[in-house]
Amino acid sequence: MKLYDSGVIYENGALRIAGAGDDAAAGSKKTIAYSILQKHNTSGDEAKLKIKFDKITSHDITYVGIIQTARASGLEKFPIPYVLTNCHNSLCAVGGTINDDDHMFGLTCAQKYGGVYVPPHQAVIHQYAREMLAECGAMILGSDSHTRYGALGTMAIGEGGGELAKQLLGKTYDVNYPGVVAIYLTGETVPGVGPQDVALAIIKEVFASGFVKNKVMEFVGPGVANLSADFRIGVDVMTTETTCLSSIWETDGKVEEWYAIHGRAGAYKELKPGAGAYYDAAIEIDLSKIRPMIAMPFHPSCAYTIEEVNKNLNDVLDAAEKRAKVSFGDKVDFTLKNKIIDGKLYVDQGIIAGCAGGGFENICAAADILKGKDSGNGKFVLSVYPASMPVYMELMKNGAFAALIDAGAVVKTAFCGPCFGAGDTPANGAFSIRHSTRNFPNREGSKIQNGQLSSVALMDARSIAATAANKGFLTAATEFDTEFSGKKYFFDKAIYEKRVYDSKGVAHPEVEIQFGPNIKDWPAMKPLSDDLMLKIVSEIHDPVTTTDELIPSGETSSFRSNPLGLAEFTLSRRDPAYVGRAKAVRDGSDEIRAELKKVAEAISNAKPEFAGRVEAAGLGSSIFAVKPGDGSAREQAASCQRVLGASANIANEYATKRYRSNLINWGMLPFIYKDGDKNLPFANGDYVFIPEVKKMVTEKLPSIKAYSVKADGAVKEFELSVGDLTDDERKIILAGCLINFYRG
Repeated sequence: MKLYDSGVIYENGALRIAGAGDDAAAGSKKTIAYSILQKHNTSGDEAKLKIKFDKITSHDITYVGIIQTARASGLEKFPIPYVLTNCHNSLCAVGGTINDDDHMFGLTCAQKYGGVYVPPHQAVIHQYAREMLAECGAMILGSDSHTRYGALGTMAIGEGGGELAKQLLGKTYDVNYPGVVAIYLTGETVPGVGPQDVALAIIKEVFASGFVKNKVMEFVGPGVANLSADFRIGVDVMTTETTCLSSIWETDGKVEEWYAIHGRAGAYKELKPGAGAYYDAAIEIDLSKIRPMIAMPFHPSCAYTIEEVNKNLNDVLDAAEKRAKVSFGDKVDFTLKNKIIDGKLYVDQGIIAGCAGGGFENICAAADILKGKDSGNGKFVLSVYPASMPVYMELMKNGAFAALIDAGAVVKTAFCGPCFGAGDTPANGAFSIRHSTRNFPNREGSKIQNGQLSSVALMDARSIAATAANKGFLTAATEFDTEFSGKKYFFDKAIYEKRVYDSKGVAHPEVEIQFGPNIKDWPAMKPLSDDLMLKIVSEIHDPVTTTDELIPSGETSSFRSNPLGLAEFTLSRRDPAYVGRAKAVRDGSDEIRAELKKVAEAISNAKPEFAGRVEAAGLGSSIFAVKPGDGSAREQAASCQRVLGASANIANEYATKRYRSNLINWGMLPFIYKDGDKNLPFANGDYVFIPEVKKMVTEKLPSIKAYSVKADGAVKEFELSVGDLTDDERKIILAGCLINFYRG
C-alpha cells in the first residue's frame, strides 16, 4: 500500500503525480464526488455546500429522538422518503415494553407523516438501504455512522439526528467542499481474502494520521473490476472507521447486474471519473498483496495479518494489554495471554453479522469453508446473522445454512446487536472474533464498571469460518484449500412487500401517534448568554475518546427515547462520577453556589473590569478530552451532556465532523484548545470564565480569551477557538439548540 500526500491525476486507468502543467481546479471537477455533491448543492457556491439529500434512513435507537425533534420544530409531513428500520432494539429483550413501544411509535409516524417502516428482523438498516434505496448518483443521509453505499454509486453520509431533523424540516446539510482522495486499486485478491481484510488493511494505514479525515474516498482503478459488488460493499461500509466523510466507487457491469437482481435496473448508471481527474491525495493498493487480517482490541486500526499475530503472539498481546491499561487503568486486570494453548491463540466466540459481515457472499464463503467440518463442542461457538430476510431466504434455499448448521453454527435473524454490544455477550475474560464494524471497549457487551470485560477482534467471515473449522484456534482462511462455490444470488422482493409498511409518500395526518411511557419530550434548553461560566466536570487524556465512552451502547439503547433516563448513563464507563458533578452544576447546588462566590471574587480581583459579570454569566458544565467523538453518529453522545446542563466541550481536536455537529445542534460550543493536553490551564473541578462569548459567536471572531480559576483562587488567561461555523450553526448555538432555532 502506497500513500500519496499531494495531488495526483487519474487518466487512462492509471495514476500519476500531478505536475506544474496540470490544472488542478479543472481536474477536481472531473471526480465522481464533485458531480454528485454539486448536483445536490443548493447554495450556488461550489465551496460552501448546502446539500439536500434524496432519501434519509434511521433505526430504532435514533428515529424516536429525530422525529420528536422535528415534531417540536413544526413537522407536518416527511418531505422526502424516510425509512425507519428496526434492527437495534429488535430483540425486545430488556426494559419491559419500551422497545416495542418505540417500534409502534415508528410505525404510526410512518403512517402519519408518509414514511416507510421495516419491522424487526427483516433487515439491518444498511442492507435495506442497499437493496431498496440506493441509486447511482444519489445521496442518502442516515442516523448511523456506517451509512455508506458508495459501492452502489450512492454517496451516503452518517450523521447525528439533528442533521436528519433538518432534512425533515426542508433545511440543508451544510459543509465545506471536502477533499477527495483516490483509492486506486490494482490486482486481484487471493482465495480466502475477503472485504474485511482489505478494509482493515486500509484502516491500519490511514486512521492514526487522519489521512482521509472528513474527506471523500473515491475508489477507482483496474482492481475495482476484479471485485464483486458484494465484496465492494463489504469494503465500503468500513470506510467509516477511517473517519472519512463519505465514499464513492466507479460503477460497472457488476453493479448493473446487482441492481437488476434486485429488480431495480433503472437505478443503475455508469459512474466514472473524467480523463485527467485531479485528487488531493491517493492511496494505491495492490489487492493481490492483501492477506487475512485481524484487528486486535480495542480499535479497528490495531490491525495485523493473522500470520503476523500467530508468529509474534506475546508481542501482539503485550500491545493489547498496554492499550487496555490506557482505557481501563486498574479497573480490570486485562490479559489475553491465558488464551495461548500450545503456542496457538484460542478464541471463545465467532460472529458473522450485520451490515459488514451479514452479506450473501460472506456467508456463502463461510459455509464453503465449513462444509463437512465440525466446530467442536467446547467453549467456541459461531453465530451467523444474515443482513436481511431476502438474504436469509436464499441461504436457506441454496444449502449454505445446512452446511453451517451441520458444522455447529447457530443461524439467527437480521440484528445489529453484535456490532454495538447488545447481543452475544461472551463470558468474562472471553475473546470474540467478529465480522462486524467495531471492536471498541464494551462493543461485546461487557461492563467495566462491574469488573466484567471480554474483548473483540475484527476479522473477515472467511477466516472466522477457518477458525471455527479449527475448533477455535486462530486460523487464516488462506490456510484452507477451499473450493469456493460462487453461488448466485436471487432476490425475492415479495418478502418485503408482505411485511414492510410503505406509504408511497402519502401522509395520513389523521393517524394518532402511539406513545409509550418511556418516550419523553426533550427538556427545555437555555439560549446562549452574553458571558459564560463553565465548570470542568471531567478530564480525559486518552488519545481518542469514542462515542461509546461518552454514552455507552448496548444496555443503554432501551433508553434512547427518554433523554433524562439515558443521560444517567453519560460517561458511566469512563468517568462514573461525571453525572453527579454535572447535575450539581445544572441544579445550582449549595456547594456550587458557594464555589461561584469565591470564583467571582477571584475574577474581580484579577480582572476588575469583569466585576459583577460573573454572577450574571450563564452557568454550564464542560468536559475536556484530547480528541472526542470517534465512532458512532449517535447524537446522544452530545445531547446527554446537554440534558445534564453542559454548555460546551473543550478539546484539542474533534475526531469526527458528526460529533462536532452533534454538539452544535444541541447548542454546545465546540471549543478548541490548541496547546495540547500537557500543562492545561485548567483541571477537573476548575471553573472557566468566558466573557463576551455571545459576541464571539455573533461577530465571527476567530478566538476568545478565557480565564480559568483554580480552587486556590489563582486565575490564568488562555485562548479558545471554535473553528469554522456556518451562519445557521451560529444561530443554533445562540438559540440554545436546534429545536429552539426552528421554533423561532
